[in-house]
Amino acid sequence: MSFHEVRFPANLSFGSLGGPERRTDVVTLANGFEERNTPWAHSRRRYDAGLGMRSLDDVAALIAFFEARRGQMFGFRWKDWADYKSCAPSATPAHDDQVIGQGDGTRREFALIKSYISGDQSYARPITKPVRGTVRVGIEGDEMHEGVHYSVDTARGMVSLSDVPGPGRQVTAGYEFDVPVRFDTDRIATSVASFQAGEVPDVPVVEVRV
Repeated sequence: MSFHEVRFPANLSFGSLGGPERRTDVVTLANGFEERNTPWAHSRRRYDAGLGMRSLDDVAALIAFFEARRGQMFGFRWKDWADYKSCAPSATPAHDDQVIGQGDGTRREFALIKSYISGDQSYARPITKPVRGTVRVGIEGDEMHEGVHYSVDTARGMVSLSDVPGPGRQVTAGYEFDVPVRFDTDRIATSVASFQAGEVPDVPVVEVRV
């Protein structure tokens, strides 16, 4: 298994720098117009874990976590403090935050997604690492109860309903989630003197597909 279901210490990721990136191929034609294309269906996030370090104890915790992951070898969970809920950052996740599918009379399993909407355009992001105990599910506006009406695979981001929803019945969900990542380096350079002078180690982290 190349992924460890453990979260990078949230107090150390707070204050880190990072966010989504896209890959776009741009070709400028002879007439000045452009052709743009992307090989990526989904964005990929990058972070710098070093910016969250505030003390030498923080650095020690980082090194322990890094060593336990064997550097780039094993992935892990990361809390993106700027984007970790199915709702607005100031709100509490509710069972009707995101539409994750519609019943067809046979389907029981639904993948968690988060939709990003601007104008008439939207992007559906797969959510593969929901936080255990935070996932709330609804059907046609009625909230279901975990363990009775549904179960959640927090390693894959899948919701399994106990009963098959009827055709056209809307399935919704709300949740908190982590980003699956790995270290993007096999080396961490630290210095007690430089850290106390205000410098922190550079610790790149990159999202992985799971």
